[in-house]
Amino acid sequence: MARTYYIKTYGCQMNSHESEKLSGILSQRGYVEADSPENSDVVIFNTCCIRESAETHILGNLGIIKKAKERRPSMIVGVCGCMTQQSGAAEKLKKRCPFIDIIFGTHNLHKLSSYLDAAEHGKKVIDIWEEDNGIEEGLPVKRAGNICALVNIMYGCNNFCSYCIVPYVRGRERSRTPDNIFADVKSLIESGYKEITLLGQNVNSYSCDGVDFAELLDRLSDIKGEYWIKFLTSHPKDISEKVVSVISKKEHLAHFIHLPLQSGSDRILEMMNRKYTAREYLNKIEMIKSYLPDVGLSCDIMVGFPTETEEDFVQTLNVVEKVRYSNLYSFIYSQRKGTPADIMPQVPIEIKKERIDRLIKKQFSIANSIAAESIGKIYTVLCDGKENDNFIGKTQSDKKVIFTGSNSKVGEFSKVEITEANNSKLIGTEVR
Repeated sequence: MARTYYIKTYGCQMNSHESEKLSGILSQRGYVEADSPENSDVVIFNTCCIRESAETHILGNLGIIKKAKERRPSMIVGVCGCMTQQSGAAEKLKKRCPFIDIIFGTHNLHKLSSYLDAAEHGKKVIDIWEEDNGIEEGLPVKRAGNICALVNIMYGCNNFCSYCIVPYVRGRERSRTPDNIFADVKSLIESGYKEITLLGQNVNSYSCDGVDFAELLDRLSDIKGEYWIKFLTSHPKDISEKVVSVISKKEHLAHFIHLPLQSGSDRILEMMNRKYTAREYLNKIEMIKSYLPDVGLSCDIMVGFPTETEEDFVQTLNVVEKVRYSNLYSFIYSQRKGTPADIMPQVPIEIKKERIDRLIKKQFSIANSIAAESIGKIYTVLCDGKENDNFIGKTQSDKKVIFTGSNSKVGEFSKVEITEANNSKLIGTEVR
């Protein structure tokens, strides 16, 4: 009987793709993926530490798996990722949860197989690399689906926003070679994948072998096939007119850009060390819309950053009204030890909650308005699922669409006319 594994992933798309690599390593060793952790032979928690809530969930789930391991002592429990990469975190985790067999960080997931060898012989492993020793290419990948695929183009971050732990746990920026990226994307397209998302903490900083991000996009979009390419995440200070111009000229580059604002207050942006003003951000938005009038824009906004006043928050609301995002990811500031913002004067949680409620209501109204404007329009939609008689998909500008169609198939593109908008959801019918 085959041995089984279960991976629980927290956090961003970067973590999701790294879990696909962990899954690939386990599959290569003959393990079969299980539906639940309780009866698995290997359970791995791939962690996040961006917000305190993520760490709380992780520790809660470790408490549950402890009971499963007590029933089945042969179970191997591993914890890896951003949470364990924090200074001193692995030692604290070992003391709190001595039943964990393997603890490793963000720089050495490719060593999982050797860690399993040790754990299978009863040895405990703690291996946290302070620095990355280079990008490990050629790792096996067991992807979560066969329609949309994630591809890393770079790792790390050099920005050091005052609230963010990422540079401390992911290291400095380092880019994969364009040839390796091209080979990965080409192989995925030839295998039938329809949506490729390029990943990096700041994709616009990509630079390797004399190739910048715009040139990389240009080269990738020349691959033959039926697909589109998206990317996450852009830093406002770095997204360039050159990149947007390339997107406007290439049919395979989706008209969708995720551009985190974080705050609309120049005072707060300076304290965050974001390296742009609200006006500079809006100028970038205007430039993007001049090239891509149909662009779908999404954004991250942090509410309740230290010392944020009502005036600061209103300035954020004003930017949200001006931009009119299709999607908005809002969250309450969470203190992270080791970051400059952790020791700044904090905003009371009651005020944070009140402000984020107002932001959510504002965005709900905007999203509904944008959805209503789509009625009567025809979009190319990538169908990535089906529920009862309805297909579920998204446009290249990342609008979610529910539609019916006798000729549509999951994993294929369809032309869809929008007939109705239910709040922010688009409802349509396939057209020929």
